[in-house]
Amino acid sequence: MIKTILGNIDFIESLRGKSATYILAMSNTKTADIPGITQAGIPGQIYLTPTLDSEFLCTGEVRSLEDVAKTPKGVPTPALITRAVHLLSSFKNIELLDLGIKVKPKLEYFKIHNMQIEPSNKIDEGANIDAMEVFQKGLVFGQAYELKDDYLILAESVPSGTTTATATALGLGYKCSELFSSSFKEVPNSIRNSTVTKALENITKEDDLFGVLNKVADNMLIFYAGVILGLNNKAKVVLAGGTQMACILLIVNSILKTMEADFKTTNLTLCTTKWVYEDTNSDIKAILDMLDFKINAYYADFDFALSSYPALKLYDNGEAKEGVGAGAALAYGFLNGLNKEQITKQIENLLG
Repeated sequence: MIKTILGNIDFIESLRGKSATYILAMSNTKTADIPGITQAGIPGQIYLTPTLDSEFLCTGEVRSLEDVAKTPKGVPTPALITRAVHLLSSFKNIELLDLGIKVKPKLEYFKIHNMQIEPSNKIDEGANIDAMEVFQKGLVFGQAYELKDDYLILAESVPSGTTTATATALGLGYKCSELFSSSFKEVPNSIRNSTVTKALENITKEDDLFGVLNKVADNMLIFYAGVILGLNNKAKVVLAGGTQMACILLIVNSILKTMEADFKTTNLTLCTTKWVYEDTNSDIKAILDMLDFKINAYYADFDFALSSYPALKLYDNGEAKEGVGAGAALAYGFLNGLNKEQITKQIENLLG
């Protein structure tokens, strides 16, 4: 039920039956305001996606809008998948990271770490991030974090995040222009490419690593890179996502090269969905192969073959693919005794 992308199965098997804390990073980049660049939410209200995802994940309700965020084609948020697993085999703790969102989630009792970070600008105009400050906040968070469970799942909800990830990786010098995924089946390459090209044109020879991140990244990518280095292998960590999470590892890789530092990755892995792994328009393995350190990576072998719901079948047709830690949530479910039929039925129940 869990397949290996890189490394061997041992790491993920060591988590079988173990408890996890799930952290969802919420962030807005105004890149998502560019018409047609993303379908991760409701047109004109894309900025609400992280807010709605967090509300639904935690409570099963959306409170800042009338209904769950869906794409223009009717694909429901992957928060459905993560919520379904949580209902069947609960994460021990859910925590939220506010890394710059326009609308705060209407939640009580859930721990929300407000990192005092503003939403980032459109990357084609310069993201205008204080990258060093955001990175240092992530570093301190990781150093101070006390894990209450067996391992940590780090997930994200950042609309247009694959576009900013593409620009970031290219800006850092990685040859990966065709390797990043999209929420679309038919990737809007002309819009994405022109946005990324304009973003990269803002980079000058004087820009160091953080100067590049200032201009072309998003808050989540930078902050999580800091968290990973701050944790420094003291806890088992699952990066829950696809090519955006792979980009975080590229940032870590570049920082380590700049510092000429070593870093142990024995407690670090990445887990995504089958839809990302089998996506013909991207190649997560090729991105991970660019790292100078070894990493275990996996995907959850789950699809909606058992479902007759048209909205869910869109996932199998290449829409959406990943988000809100769906791949790692599915793996968590499998590791705790769930099967494909149980998860599918629970997702359908949530859809109504």
